Amino acid sequence: MSASSEAIPVETLRWRGGQLELIDQRALPDRLEYVSCTNAAEVAEAIRSMVVRGAPAIGCAAAFGIALEARRQQDRTPREFETAMEAAFRTLAASRPTAVNLFWALERMRGVLAANQDPKSAAAKLAEAALALFLADVETNRAIGRAGAAMVPDGARVLTHCNTGALATAGHGTALGVIRSARDAGKRVSVIASETRPYLQGARLTAWEMIQEKIPVTLITDSMAGHLMSLGRIDLVLVGADRIAANGDVANKIGTYTLAVLAERHRIPFYVAAPLSSIDISSADGSAIPIEERSASEVTGYAGMRWAPEGVNVANPAFDITPAELVSGLFTEKGAVTRPDRRKIRALFPG
Repeated sequence: MSASSEAIPVETLRWRGGQLELIDQRALPDRLEYVSCTNAAEVAEAIRSMVVRGAPAIGCAAAFGIALEARRQQDRTPREFETAMEAAFRTLAASRPTAVNLFWALERMRGVLAANQDPKSAAAKLAEAALALFLADVETNRAIGRAGAAMVPDGARVLTHCNTGALATAGHGTALGVIRSARDAGKRVSVIASETRPYLQGARLTAWEMIQEKIPVTLITDSMAGHLMSLGRIDLVLVGADRIAANGDVANKIGTYTLAVLAERHRIPFYVAAPLSSIDISSADGSAIPIEERSASEVTGYAGMRWAPEGVNVANPAFDITPAELVSGLFTEKGAVTRPDRRKIRALFPG
């Protein structure tokens, strides 16, 4: 296999004009299967059921969902088209509440729609816009990778959480994109992947991606991280983000806050890799970020197997908030920001 950052032999999202094909990430690593979507409701269900996940990939999928619905509705009258499209925006916006990239992408598609009132013209322009957003995400991820790779020392043993690679984006990845870029720059780097309970994105997806890339990877349970840090076997923690507040607080997959606290205790750098589209200036701090509560079935069992007793109460928040003071650095397409705070975050958005 080639050592290039494009070594992964699959595409997370495939645009076929009349349909959107998504890798069914629920089936990995056992099977590589694609789910086809032909309208906004199907894309929303794919997002909700975690066929596709990862904030940037969700944003791209939602944009294509709008394009698909516009294509489907383009022969209606302008008024009927407008009503149908508004329903599509609402359906997609409700699919997952925490990932701000979803709303960022939908706002951009709204802007395109507002500038094109004729249904057929709007359908064509929305398809172009969705594809452009997809291609831009790949380039953004590569820029994030370059910014972060400079901060990764040769020989680094990097602890990651959840999945932040090509499967979570249009390609290359955010946190795993940094690791890919460091590898491509000639640095020896290895990954310690936390399994990421309860949905096991680290065990199923990150481990799979790293094996495709031939990057050394060791899988651990979430509860092992502190022990390995105490033994000096982790050099840095590198995660992604589903939303970053204006003050630098980070919403990410549940368990991220725990890792940040452990990293602080052991004086290990804790880095976040995310595009500017993951930063929500309208959220003053982490307390303003909605935390999705998912089905109890994700905690009581997995893949048809139940291990918890019937009748047990379950809490299943999908994300937690890491305070900005625990973040050593933020890697974006505009470069690295050390110790992010409100002033430094604001400076990323001149004007």
